[in-house]
Amino acid sequence: MSMMSEFKEFAMKGSVLDLAVGVVIGGAFQKIVDSMVNDIIMPVVGVATGGIDFSNRFIALSGGPFTTLEEAKKAGVAAIAYGQFINQILTFVIVAFTLFMVIKGVNRMRRTSPPPAKV
Repeated sequence: MSMMSEFKEFAMKGSVLDLAVGVVIGGAFQKIVDSMVNDIIMPVVGVATGGIDFSNRFIALSGGPFTTLEEAKKAGVAAIAYGQFINQILTFVIVAFTLFMVIKGVNRMRRTSPPPAKV
């Protein structure tokens, strides 16, 4: 079997195509989750914590005082952007919970649906 035909057989397997579709949908879903974290959840968390904007929380490792992370980056100062890390953790938790709920629903549907008819 030639390498090209072997690759074609591999690429046309159902699991590879399913994976490709999952990656594309996952990329689109990530934008929705990012917006939910940055535009809905983090403002509420900020109000609950007294107006703290986590996306702009950082520790400058050198240089003078900077009021924003963007200023520190423009000055070329190394900074630990722990606020953005908190945002990423929240994004991960939301994605993980959403996937858990989807898988739970699929498993429930599998348990309640009748087995396929034999032909």
